[in-house]
Amino acid sequence: MRLTDKIAVIVGGGQQSGETIGNGRATAIRFAQEGATVLIADVDETSAAATGKMVAEAGGTFSTIGADVTREADAKKIIATCVERYGRIDILHNNVGRSRGDKPTYDLDVGMWDALMDLNLKATFMTCKHALPVMRAQGGGSIINVSSTSSVNVSPTVTYKTAKGAINALTEHMAIENAGRGVRVNAILPGLIDTPMAIERRAREMGIPRDEVRAMRRLRVPLKSHQGTAWDVANAAVFLASDEAQFVTGLLMTVDGGSSLTAGTGSFE
Repeated sequence: MRLTDKIAVIVGGGQQSGETIGNGRATAIRFAQEGATVLIADVDETSAAATGKMVAEAGGTFSTIGADVTREADAKKIIATCVERYGRIDILHNNVGRSRGDKPTYDLDVGMWDALMDLNLKATFMTCKHALPVMRAQGGGSIINVSSTSSVNVSPTVTYKTAKGAINALTEHMAIENAGRGVRVNAILPGLIDTPMAIERRAREMGIPRDEVRAMRRLRVPLKSHQGTAWDVANAAVFLASDEAQFVTGLLMTVDGGSSLTAGTGSFE
């Protein structure tokens, strides 16, 4: 197994309800299947516990912690709890994110900008801030930040794109900053993935069935005209967390079926 004896923290390891599995939950399960012990952190500890049940069913070892990572005290608590329970932290997987409430620049409330930036960018900075001293002291570790292809593609809304673009820059900065101490920092940029966060809100806001949302999204994917799944994101995370990626740092890995290759033009009125 590729992550045997490693200790992994999954930030955002729960998920909202829906027909499919989310990226954080799938990653927790895949890490456990590959031999890691996982600490599942989420603002909804009941959802984190549901992920833990699936981890246990897959034969893995886990514990959970409730935390609101927009608060530094909670971000710090996650890392401290991991060290207290397991003695180290080998993998930090930052999966929190939200686009709900985002709008075009001219129509966006400043309070919504602040809330989305806190969750999509500041939270990742704070968990990294508190994990890095532990990883640097122990001589290594792997940080994986979940960004988005929205960071490099045309988007009708401003905050999510801006925050995820900043995640890319933060990832590259930390990769160089901590390379000498053996800490690798990479990002995954998912494209059109069939997760509850992606499908449920759009179906509700557009007033159409989920399968119609899926059909619209599939048309934008070159690779077999098919959306990805959370397992595709999770499998990329397994690679980046494993020793197979021991010479990989500062990578912005797209997992998008080639969608980014066709993007980059467009306008919004």
